[in-house]
Amino acid sequence: MSGMSGMSGSAVMPARPAPAAPDAVWQGSWHQGVRYGALGLPLAFVALPLYVVLPNYYAANFGIPLAWLGALLLATRLLDALADPWIGRWCDRLHAQPSRRLLQVAVLAALMLAFGFHGLFFPPLRTAGSLLAWSGLMLVFTYLSYSLLSIAHQSWGARLGGDASQRVQIVAWREGFALLGVLLASVLPSVAGMGATSAVLTAALALGLVLLWRAPRAACGVNRPASSDMRLALANPSFRRLLWIYLLNGVASAIPATLVLFFIADRLQARAYEPLMLGAYFAAAALSLPLWMRAVRRVGLRRSWLGAMLLAVAAFAWASVLGAGDVAAFAAVCVFSGIALGADLSLPGALLTGVIRRAGHDGQAEGLYFGWWNLATKLNLALAAGIALPLLGLLGYAPGSREPDALAALTAIYCLLPCGLKLLAAGLLYRNRRGGTKGLDE
Repeated sequence: MSGMSGMSGSAVMPARPAPAAPDAVWQGSWHQGVRYGALGLPLAFVALPLYVVLPNYYAANFGIPLAWLGALLLATRLLDALADPWIGRWCDRLHAQPSRRLLQVAVLAALMLAFGFHGLFFPPLRTAGSLLAWSGLMLVFTYLSYSLLSIAHQSWGARLGGDASQRVQIVAWREGFALLGVLLASVLPSVAGMGATSAVLTAALALGLVLLWRAPRAACGVNRPASSDMRLALANPSFRRLLWIYLLNGVASAIPATLVLFFIADRLQARAYEPLMLGAYFAAAALSLPLWMRAVRRVGLRRSWLGAMLLAVAAFAWASVLGAGDVAAFAAVCVFSGIALGADLSLPGALLTGVIRRAGHDGQAEGLYFGWWNLATKLNLALAAGIALPLLGLLGYAPGSREPDALAALTAIYCLLPCGLKLLAAGLLYRNRRGGTKGLDE
């Protein structure tokens, strides 16, 4: 964020030395991408241990019933999701102030996040009641500070503006580092333990903020007084249309993510290959980001995202015919669906930036828009679990099942339901080509 203070200084002193200029605005260089995107790594890194490791950790080490912990996780997650629009509005106010103020708040949020994460896995209390109270407090710390950092980071990138290609490039740097964070978090806790994981998170947060201090910022004159109207974003019909498409597509992507380990273990009977499959999926997503940037330059944002949705449908339709032992074929499914994930990570955010700009809300309401956007992201995950898991139970599937009817139910929910939702989202995106989504490629 020294790029931010450098901008204000250059406005007062035009003779400021030229070397500072490359960091004043986005020019697409790799070092600018690293400076802006690096904070995405710890923000993605922290999520996986909270969702995957924490329940088993508390059950195995402290004997906390999963039902209690599940209720606590749900309550704190709902509080976090509902707070996102308000956090977004606060971020807009911080963007409108001198850059040092935003940095101070970001540092405080990073300290809270690191403290909350460490406190969750190394609690000073051991009795069930006090442990649940402590973990609830630490979850509130981690979730709210994570949301503040995430929305501030996303809105920072949105304020850089630019054409469709530039907007995708900015988002791709952030999401590329996020994928690296996911890959690191999937390995480190089991290899080095939670102490090392907590230390790596703290170091990555510090490095990400130091680099962000030197990242490009919005051009002078872009920032305007933040809007106080919480309904500003939802009153924008283009945003509402895009949000519905994002929700449908997000649920379609989250259902397979929720069920993939069940599918590998029971349908493919290949539990030993789980790390390979997940690694292929996330690696393909990361490596596909330059391909999607090139696609946007050739055919635009909307058509590129449509193509990614159809690619995902083809991949999961193929997965529906696989059975026990089809490891190589499913690895290919993971690669192709991972490529589609790369588009889901990079293109919708760039489309959202276009919506904000076309509505004339750039420089004043990016945080608010991303607050509602993040609420929708969290709703995607909740809806996916809330739809898929009860449906599987109703259709007779339970983990470890080998009966044909149970496996058919698993295949239908894992493969075919996401295909239907993806096609619905693609249809809405295509139908709106002459409405709210037209011009977002500009």
